[in-house]
Amino acid sequence: MNYLKKILRFALPYKKYGILNIVCNIFYALFSTLSMIAMMPMINVLFNKSKRILIEPIWDGSYTNLKNYLVDSFNFIISQKIENGGEQSALYFIISIIVTLFLLKNLFSYLSLYFITFLRNGVLKDIRDEMFKKVVNLPLSYFSEKRKGDTISRIASDVGEVQMSFLSVLELIVREPLTIIFAIVAMLFISVKLTLFVFVFIPISGFVISYIGKSLKKKSHRVQNEVGMFLSLLEETLGGLKVIKGFNAENLFRDKFEHSTHRLYKFSNSLMNRQNLASPASEFLGILTIAVMLIFGGTMVFNKQLDGGQFIIFLLLAYNILTPAKAISKASYSVKRGNAAAERVLEILERKSSIEDSPNAKTKDSFDTGIKVNNISFKYEENLVLKNFSINVPKGKTIALVGQSGSGKSTIANLVTRFYDVTEGSITIDDENIKDLTKNSLRGLMGLVTQDSILFNDTIKNNILIGKEDATDEQIIEALKIANAWEFVKDLSKDINTNVGDSGNKLSGGQKQRLSIARAVLKNPPIMILDEATSALDTESERSVQIALENMMKNRTSIVIAHRLSTIQNADEIIVMQKGEICEQGKHNELIAKNGVYKKLVDMQSFE
Repeated sequence: MNYLKKILRFALPYKKYGILNIVCNIFYALFSTLSMIAMMPMINVLFNKSKRILIEPIWDGSYTNLKNYLVDSFNFIISQKIENGGEQSALYFIISIIVTLFLLKNLFSYLSLYFITFLRNGVLKDIRDEMFKKVVNLPLSYFSEKRKGDTISRIASDVGEVQMSFLSVLELIVREPLTIIFAIVAMLFISVKLTLFVFVFIPISGFVISYIGKSLKKKSHRVQNEVGMFLSLLEETLGGLKVIKGFNAENLFRDKFEHSTHRLYKFSNSLMNRQNLASPASEFLGILTIAVMLIFGGTMVFNKQLDGGQFIIFLLLAYNILTPAKAISKASYSVKRGNAAAERVLEILERKSSIEDSPNAKTKDSFDTGIKVNNISFKYEENLVLKNFSINVPKGKTIALVGQSGSGKSTIANLVTRFYDVTEGSITIDDENIKDLTKNSLRGLMGLVTQDSILFNDTIKNNILIGKEDATDEQIIEALKIANAWEFVKDLSKDINTNVGDSGNKLSGGQKQRLSIARAVLKNPPIMILDEATSALDTESERSVQIALENMMKNRTSIVIAHRLSTIQNADEIIVMQKGEICEQGKHNELIAKNGVYKKLVDMQSFE
């Protein structure tokens, strides 16, 4: 239950609902017991065994005589009813009390659930909000190690499991124990000897239930991990349907998915069967206790040591203990399941990001001199992707990075935007290390167009507004025109209010890329980073967009990562990369004249 202390902070904003729940549970437990006790005078009236007391009893202040005083006082009231209206009148009176007590019991039961609903759902909402905030702030390296489906599973199902176990704990420590305590107090009033006898069997029941629940946490952990696995497979399958169908790989992926669901089937069966054993085991142990109690208590009745009516009520109270005892056993299993889920939730919440703002990080709003990459080296895992790499990007200049796939071009974009941190060396903006700047202000200076045109399942307008949330429709349309996207957007049924579908799949690759460019254009940052920005465009669109980009990049600092070399001929400097190092650099004509690596790359492509 250590996780509960960490989860408890999410309940603090809703503590008033927790307090109201506890108050209602106290009254529920009280009226639950009183409704059982109230049946005793009814039984006595029915069997004409009511003790007639015609003089109102007086309590002498002694707690040892409290039981007799309470019993005599109630009998006095019943006697008065019988004297004035007969036994049937007394019966009606007792029944009205019983009905009222049951009404109050169920009213407070409902109110306790009513108030706990706000706490449960509030905790659920806040944990999910916190997890989402954490997930979007974690570095990209985290998601290269983890499956997306597993993360989705933690936010969706594991948080729900924590919520349910949290409710179980509240019931475990308030409602059910109080019901048991009040019932035991009433049982002690009836017969101390018989109550003590009953409690001989409770440690035995507790041991059996504890033994059943020991392996639940481990089994639950396996189920939750497998849920994350099959959600990942589902997410990857839906994202790659075109490839799967194109290669007739439906059976391969179906087999993978079925293997995962089969493992989930086995793990879930094992978990549920162990969990389902809790209720019948606790009920059997309870009825066994009742059976032994019938023998022992029946003997007391035969020997005139206990009244028959009292024994019936004692049995009802004892049975009234069974229901909360079963609930406690179920709650203890739920807590064990929740403990496994909480570990997975807290693993994300407590994950330390490798890329955090330093304590004294500065906010930078302007860009004055340039960007310097100072002798950096970088590796994603073990092998270096960049080795002793240095470039200088003066303000207002366009620097192009070219080279074969895997040469480290896109890694530069990831490091300058601080999606990753350099392994060695430093990157500075206006001679300030980017690690000393807040990530928010650093990225606020940059516009990014990625190699993969990333669009969200929303309207064109809302996708573009990511660049500048308060932009007007006129500004959006102007950005679309610069990116050569307005020509197709204006012909859509709802123009900028048209939904682009999941990942923008209602549009062509070139259209998606032009919308990505429009998003960066709208942001209008001092630094532009174009990572294969025109790779998905057809020749005609590429030419017009390239002109627009060149106009936009005038007097602007740009880092252009290009595979199609026709797009970077006018760059102020071209850096040719090979295996993470600079092998050539200079202007287009200078590099052509060198007849080296760049010339070979150019020869592989046709220029128009």
